[in-house]
This record gives sequence, structure tokens and C-alpha cells, in this order.
Amino acid sequence: MSKEDIFSGWDKATIKKYQKWQMRTIIVSMIGYAIYYFVRKNFSIAMPGLTAQYGITNTSFGIVIGIGSLIYGLSRFVNGFVVDRFSARAIMAVGLLLCAASNLAFGFGVNISSWITGVDSGPDMVNMLILVMGVTIVFNQFFQGMGYPPCARLLPSWIHPSQLATKMSIWNTSHSIGAALAVVVCGYLMGSLGQDLSSDQGVISRIAANLNLDPTDSDQLKTIMGYARHWDAWKWCFWIPAGIAVCGALWLFVGLRDDPRSVGLPELAATKTGASEVAAEQKSYRKKFLKVMVWTNRWIWTLCIANVFVYVMRMGILDWGPKFLTEDRGMSIEDAAWSVGVFEIFAIVGTIGAGWATDHIFRGKAHRMCLVCMVMAVVFMSLFIFLPGLPVILSIIILAMAGFFIYGPQALIGIASANHATKEASATANGLAGIFGYVGSFLSAIGIGIVADHWGWNMVFYIIIGVGCLGAVTFLTMWLAPRDGYERSNRFFRELKGKALEVNEIEGNVPTGDDTDI
Repeated sequence: MSKEDIFSGWDKATIKKYQKWQMRTIIVSMIGYAIYYFVRKNFSIAMPGLTAQYGITNTSFGIVIGIGSLIYGLSRFVNGFVVDRFSARAIMAVGLLLCAASNLAFGFGVNISSWITGVDSGPDMVNMLILVMGVTIVFNQFFQGMGYPPCARLLPSWIHPSQLATKMSIWNTSHSIGAALAVVVCGYLMGSLGQDLSSDQGVISRIAANLNLDPTDSDQLKTIMGYARHWDAWKWCFWIPAGIAVCGALWLFVGLRDDPRSVGLPELAATKTGASEVAAEQKSYRKKFLKVMVWTNRWIWTLCIANVFVYVMRMGILDWGPKFLTEDRGMSIEDAAWSVGVFEIFAIVGTIGAGWATDHIFRGKAHRMCLVCMVMAVVFMSLFIFLPGLPVILSIIILAMAGFFIYGPQALIGIASANHATKEASATANGLAGIFGYVGSFLSAIGIGIVADHWGWNMVFYIIIGVGCLGAVTFLTMWLAPRDGYERSNRFFRELKGKALEVNEIEGNVPTGDDTDI
């Protein structure tokens, strides 16, 4: 759609002001949401260090990650309702500030555990550390759920539906930018900071026992010494991102505005849902609207189911990638962090490409591009696991290509949900899709931890590939779905206004003039 069609009837000054605020909203929210990932994905880089020092198992990590994922999904669902009624800007800024507080507390987890148990080491202290870690992660994940719903409300208010896939896909690279920077920065912290205890034989024996490594083997000793030289470095993976998050919260509160009307601009004609025409007459329209646009909308529910499969694939690689690459492929923690960083960089390009293809090839029908992406993600994941003897660089590139495609559906499901529910219910729809996605993340976390401990990493990837196939089939069932729900929304409000007029006629209060035109 041309610029003239989008801004039909607007003067040049209004158009210029609108475009300025639209760009500002996209950039400010992108940077802010990327910072959310600094206080979220740091945990995956800290996990190997926690295992080396305290012997925490994959199963324990899986339980903590899984419970945290469910809490995050629930938080997104709850905050979807909240954001559709209150200030998106305030909620997003406060959420990031609270994430900073929980990360700061996590860094002092050992101190808190020692204070509670009265001992500095041993099984009692480690068990308490796992409990403290779990509680802190749960709080952090709940606060993380205050990050995406505001954006799901903001962006459809500022971007025309015909441009939403392209521009919101660019925005969605904030996931990958934040995650890539987080793992690279935290990987650097893990390899640069901490106390050098490589001369302490007790520490070396402890690390060897926790990692089940043989210190007489030169290659395994190298891994052991790497952790011994950077004892307690994992704490800085929480403290430094917490400081960055405090600055990010201030950035969001100062830089964002909730919608065009909040800065004296009109709303785009194509994003009018008809709500303003009946809001004064029927205060109870909201529940009915959500029922039609979300709760009984088959396309929203199909996207929710698909999101389970997408998140199993995405989080399986992102949360467990560093552990898999260090334990199964023999990489150092720094190299594994860079590998996951490359995965995220490819994902940035893939997300933008998926958004462009959605608008320019599939005419805004995001579900069709999701099908293509899921099929290709399965292909590259299969190559990665079934060809383990390839050179390391080539293996990393193949894994990165899986990231290139898996992030397309992750971004496009949010876009499709926003379009089908319209801007009036976009945060609610995304909250619903989010809770399904993080059910997938929960299953991924619990399942991968248990499977990796009992059947090895190869079985993990066989399961991930099977899940990807199920996701592709789910998207295939949406092939004939429309682009968005604005026609459905306007039909709902026309019917609602018609019923209001019938009531007025019966009561003898017939409106006159334009009010009777439906």
C-alpha cells in the first residue's frame, strides 16, 4: 500500500510528525526489549560455571528453567489484559527495573544460601542454592512477562497493517540482538573475571568431580583449569546486566508514548476497529469484543498451538546450546557463547527476511511464511545432528541456518496474532499465544534436561526435529486464513451498534442524523 493511501487526507506536517514518532517508538522499544534479554539469557551462560562449582545437574536446571518458562507465559497472559487497559510505557519500564533487582539478588544467591543454612559448602548449601535460584528465576520470569505485551500493544497502534510484518519483523530482531549481545558479553565475563584458583588442588578436584572429568587427561584438564581460573565469574553475569537494565528502564519511560492520540495525532484509518463509535453507548462491549476476536477466533487458537512447537525448537537450542556445545562437541565456554551468538546473528537476518517475504510475497499472510520457515528449520536441524563429523565451522553455520529459519515463526506468530485480534486486543491475543509458547518452553526445559542426562544429546535433537514437523503441519492447516481481523472487528461493532439502536427505538430514544447510519 502506498504512502498516500495510508495517510489519506493528512497534511504533510501531520504525516512527518507521525513518521517521526513511529520511528522513535520502534527504535526505543527495540533497544528496551533487547535489554530485557540481558537479564534473561545470561542464565544460560552462567549454568556451566554453576555446574563446575556446585555440581548442579541438567535435570535441576531443567526444572528451574521449565517452571520459570511457565511463569513467564502466565505473566505474558496476565499482562496482556493489563496492557490493553493501562499505560504500556509504564508497565514495560517498571518490568525491566524489577528484572534488574531480581538479577542483582541472583548474583548474591550463594551468600543468601549460606546465610540461611549457616554453612559455606556441602549438600545443604547447594540444595538451598538451587531453591534460591529457582525462586529468583521465577520472580525474574514474571517480571520478564511485562516486556513483550506492551510492545504488542504499541506497535499495531503505530504501524499500518500492510506494513506490520516488515516493520515488526525488524523490531523482532531485538530478541536476537539482545540474546546475542547477552551471550557474548556474559561469555567474555565468564572467561575474563573471577578469582584465579588454578593452583588450588582442592578446587581442581571439586570441579573434576562435578563435571565428571579426568584431571589426568590433558584435554579434560584444560576444561577444568578454565573454570578454576575464573572462579565465581558467573556472578558478574548477573550483576553487570542488572546495571544495564536500570539504565534501560529509564530509557523506556522517557522515550515511549502509548499511541498516536497521546501526542495529538489521529489514528490511521485502516486501524480503526469501530470501538470509539460504541464505547460511549455500550460500556460492556469489551468482553464481547474479546470473545469474538480472541476466545472464539479459530486462527488465534491455531497460532497458539503452533507456538508450542516453535518454542520447543527455539528454546531448546537457545537455553541448552552452550551446555550441548561444551559437553557434546567439546567447545570451550567462550567458543560456545560465540557459536550461540552467531546463531542469533543469523536469526536477525532471518527474522527481517521472513517479515519482508510475508508482506511482499504472501501479501501479509504470516502463517504461510511460517510454514516455509518451519520446514527449512527442520531440514537444517537434521543436517546438524545427522552429520556430526563435519568441520566445526560448517557445523556452526548449519546450526545458525536453523536459527535463520526458526526465528521467522517466533516473530510472525506475534504479528499474525496482533493482526487477527486487531490493535484493540493485540496484547491479549499475544498474551494467550505467549502462554502456549512457554508451555512449549517448559516442556523443552524439563524434557531436555531429563533426556540429556539419561539418553544423551542426540536423542534431544531427534525430539526437536519431530516437534518441528508437527509445527509445520499446524501451520499448513492455516493456509486459507485471511491476513487480519479488521473486517471481522468492524462487522462486530456494526452489529453491536445496530442492537443499541434497536433498544433506543423500543425505549423511544431514537438517535438522529449520522448516528443512525451504520
